[in-house]
Amino acid sequence: MLSIRKIGVVGRTYRHLNRYRQILTILFKYGYGNLVERLKIEQYLEIGLQLISRKRRERLERLSRYQRLRMAFEELGPTFIKLAQVLSSRPDLVPVPLLAELAKLQDKVPPCSFEEARGVLEEELGAPLEDVYDDFNPVPLASASIGQVYQARLKNGDSVAVKVQRPGIRKIVEVDLEIMLHLATLMERHIEEMAFHRPVKVVEEFAKALEKELDYLTEAGNGERFARNFLTDPKIYIPAVYRSATTSKVLTMEFVDGIKISDVDAMLAAGVDPHIVVNRGADCILKQIFEHGFFHSDPHPGNLFVLPENVICLLDFGQVGSIDQKTKEDFVDLVDCVVNRRPGLATRVLLRLSLWDEEPDLRQLEKDVDEFMNQHLFVPLKDIRMGKLLQDLLELAAQHRMRIQPDLFLMMKALGTIEGIGALLHPDFDMISQAEPFIRKVKLNRYNPRRLLQDLFQTAVDLKHFSQQFPQDVLEITRLLRQKKLPIRLEHHGLPDLLATHDQISNRIAFAIIIAALIIGSALIVVSDTPPLFYGISLIGIIGFLAAAIMGFWLLIAILRKGKL
Repeated sequence: MLSIRKIGVVGRTYRHLNRYRQILTILFKYGYGNLVERLKIEQYLEIGLQLISRKRRERLERLSRYQRLRMAFEELGPTFIKLAQVLSSRPDLVPVPLLAELAKLQDKVPPCSFEEARGVLEEELGAPLEDVYDDFNPVPLASASIGQVYQARLKNGDSVAVKVQRPGIRKIVEVDLEIMLHLATLMERHIEEMAFHRPVKVVEEFAKALEKELDYLTEAGNGERFARNFLTDPKIYIPAVYRSATTSKVLTMEFVDGIKISDVDAMLAAGVDPHIVVNRGADCILKQIFEHGFFHSDPHPGNLFVLPENVICLLDFGQVGSIDQKTKEDFVDLVDCVVNRRPGLATRVLLRLSLWDEEPDLRQLEKDVDEFMNQHLFVPLKDIRMGKLLQDLLELAAQHRMRIQPDLFLMMKALGTIEGIGALLHPDFDMISQAEPFIRKVKLNRYNPRRLLQDLFQTAVDLKHFSQQFPQDVLEITRLLRQKKLPIRLEHHGLPDLLATHDQISNRIAFAIIIAALIIGSALIVVSDTPPLFYGISLIGIIGFLAAAIMGFWLLIAILRKGKL
C-alpha cells in the first residue's frame, strides 16, 4: 500500500521541501502565483517559498487557465501526469471544460537505463535475467511515467512483451501525494469556491487509482478476465499473461505483432477490410459494456490492434471500468428517452444516474433537457453522433451542479472513442444503429422469465430478512428508550438566520432604551441645575443630551443601511 501521511512539523523533511519548491516554482511559472498566495503557504513552508524567484514566472496570457494547468502537470512529472489522466475520466471531481484538456496529456517520458530496469527485473523475479528469458532486447518499445515495455523471448521460445516499473517510482509518488494532500487541505481551508470540487477527496481517490496502477498483478488479472469473457469469440483476441514471470512490478504478456487500428493504409495492404474491423471493434466494446458489465475504459488506437482475418486484439488492461445491471438499465432508459424525445422521463432517469449535494431545480432541468433534445434530435438518426450527444449531456448535468458517476462516464468516454475510430475507418459508420441490438437486448432482458423469477426470489429473501430483523430493531429501540440511552439528533434549517435577526432586534431595543434613559436622565440633571454650570445650564446634562443624539443618529443610520425602518 502507498504510505501517505499529512505533512506537519515532522514531515518538513528535505525531500518535501525540495520537491515543494519545484512544484511551487512551476505553478508560479504557469500563472498560478495568485492561487499559491491565497493558500497562505508561507506559514507551512517558510524556506521553500523564499527560494522562489518571481522573475522566473512566464507570461502565458494567450492560453486558457486549463491549458496552463495541463502544461504545468506535464512539467511536474509522473505523479501529476497520472493525476491528470485519472481526473480526465472523473466528471464528478473536476469541471467539465477541464476534462478534455487533461485528456490531451501524453504519458511519454525518456526511458531509464537498461541497467536500472534490469535491477528491478532480477529483484522481482528472484533470478538472473538470463535464467528467465532466452533473449531480452535492451531497447524499450515504449516508455511511460510509471513503467516501460521491452520485447523478449522466454526459455520456451514464446515472444513476450515485458512491462517493468521504473525504479524508485513508488517513493516519488508517495512524496508527491503527501504534498498534494497538503495543498488540497489548504485549498479547502482558504479558498471557498474550491469546496464544491472537494480537492481532498480528489487526492484520496487518485491515491486509490494509482495504487492499482502500481500493482501489475491487478492489470494481469484484468487481462485474464477479458480473455475468459471472449474465450468463445474468434473475432476478438486477448494476449496471454505469463504468471511465472509476472509480479507487482513486472508484467510479462504475449507479444502481439499487429496493425494499429488507425493505420488504414497498412490494413488495406494486408488485405484487412476496415468496414469489418469497425463493426467488430464497436461490437467488442458494446458487448463488454452491455453484456459483460466489465469494459476497457481506454480503447484508443494504441490499445487496439488488427490481426489477420480482421481479428481485433485488445492491449493494456490497466484502465478498466465496471457497470452494474441497474446502472446499465438506467443508461439504456436514458438513451431511449432521448431518442424518443421524452424530456420528463429523461430528466428523472438523469437524476438517478447522477450525484449532487443539493437537489437541482427540476422544472429548470426538464426545460434544459427538452432544449437539449431540440438541438440534437431533429436530424436523421444516422447523423446523430453518440459521443457529441453524451458530451453535451454531461455539460448539461454540470450546469445544474450534478456529477455523473465515474464508471458511467468511463463508459460514455469509451463509446465516444470507438465512434471516433469508426468515423476514421468508415465515414458512414452509425454508432446508434450499431448499439441498437445491444440496447434492445437489455430492455427485453428485464422481462425474461428467468430474470423475473430471480427478482421475485430476491424480493422474497429481502422480505424474509426484514421480517426477522424488524422485531429485533423494535425491541432494541424500546430497550434504549427505557434506559434513556437513545440519542436524538435534531437538524434545523434557517435557525441561525432567525437567531441573528432576533439578536439584532434585541440590540436595537436595548440601544433605544439606553438613548431614552440618557435623554430623561439628562433632562432631570438640567432641571435640577446640577453643577458644574455652563451659561446657567448643567454641563453634565448637555453631555448626556449630546451622547443621546450621537447614539440616536448611529441607530438611525444602521436602520437605514438595512433598508427597513
